Amino acid sequence: MFLGALLDAGVSPQLLVDTAAALDIGARLEISRVTRSGIAATKVDVIAAGAGRGQRNPPRESEQAGGSQPGHSHPEHHGHAHGHGHDEQHAHSHADARGLKQIQELIGQAAIGESAKTTAIAIFEALGAAEAKIHHLEIEKVHFHEVGAVDALVDIVCAAVGAEALGVDEIVCSSLNVGGGTVKCAHGDLPVPAPATVELLRGAPVYSSGVQAELVTPTGAAIVKTLVGRFSVFPEMTIEKSGYGAGTRDFPGHANVLRLTLGEAQTQLAGKTLQETISVLEASLDDMNPQVFGYVLDRLLEQGALDVFGLPVQMKKNRPGIMLTVLCQREDVTKLTELIFQETTTLGVREREEKRRILARKWILVGTRWGNIRLKVASMNGTVTNYAPEYEDCRKIAAAHRVPLKSVMQEAVQEYLSAQHPKP
Repeated sequence: MFLGALLDAGVSPQLLVDTAAALDIGARLEISRVTRSGIAATKVDVIAAGAGRGQRNPPRESEQAGGSQPGHSHPEHHGHAHGHGHDEQHAHSHADARGLKQIQELIGQAAIGESAKTTAIAIFEALGAAEAKIHHLEIEKVHFHEVGAVDALVDIVCAAVGAEALGVDEIVCSSLNVGGGTVKCAHGDLPVPAPATVELLRGAPVYSSGVQAELVTPTGAAIVKTLVGRFSVFPEMTIEKSGYGAGTRDFPGHANVLRLTLGEAQTQLAGKTLQETISVLEASLDDMNPQVFGYVLDRLLEQGALDVFGLPVQMKKNRPGIMLTVLCQREDVTKLTELIFQETTTLGVREREEKRRILARKWILVGTRWGNIRLKVASMNGTVTNYAPEYEDCRKIAAAHRVPLKSVMQEAVQEYLSAQHPKP
């Protein structure tokens, strides 16, 4: 569905056709125009070697259970994985099972851009990390059945290449309709959303409209987690074009499509800074254990706060206290206010709206000897003004590989600069 939306919004069909061929796994794309609940959309199918036109790959277990995802994810690819200890419990053959290292090598050998390779591998790594956590395995022991199959490999790599071809500074995503019911997969019947989907969408706004089908799969959630910069209601923008990607099923009264809207963010300054309205929450704390404050900050950020900080203040009866300030999107005010009441001793939270101007920013992935790291790049008038590696990514790598944090951060910056200014 994401590939269909990319094509409908103007990405070259030949680019995705060539990308599928570059993987050299005997797959091709079949592109068609369909309607879903009256909405015209582009549909993309991956055809495995030996299959005729209009003949898709054999249905996965999730397809047989009616799984589909018209939200911000891929149609019918329920990418579950398993470890070596589960071999006897599955009817799947290992012919389609690939480990993360095999997938990394396969993508690395493909004739596509290095940035797209890094993004595609990051999507698989996110999916592998979620499955490893759920099944209590080391990520190296996770084997991808459905996700390692031909069509999902093409899906993920084409998604990375197509997203790069858009040439946008940021991808913003709405709340995700996850669906409902149950879905069959390699581990048996699972509730919708599946455990891996829940893990991948931590911090993302989700809901269910009541449709009894899987509307966001782990594969789709991994794509969203990697490509999306932030979740928001429809952003302020000048719309330039839009595209619709179709899922396989046609639900009555529910358009099974993914919409991709391209446009220019509203700007108010000649310097091309962006203006947006955000909410500010404040609470004065003078009777709370200081040890709890750090925990509260972490929880607020996990739940979608844009920024949180505390300032020392002198309060009534000359008691020292902390002024807690939270910056957030308007749609997150209620849940963050409730969290402040639950986790702190305050009896009241002040709320106001403010306008702020921000530099255009985007996330890019850079590869280091220890793994991929996200790097935030800010620009004005198309010129990069600031760049910084994501602290949490660097911290996790430093802890896992027992190397100095500063060394990880320095290498991430060096890799970014090398990619921007390659040596002749």
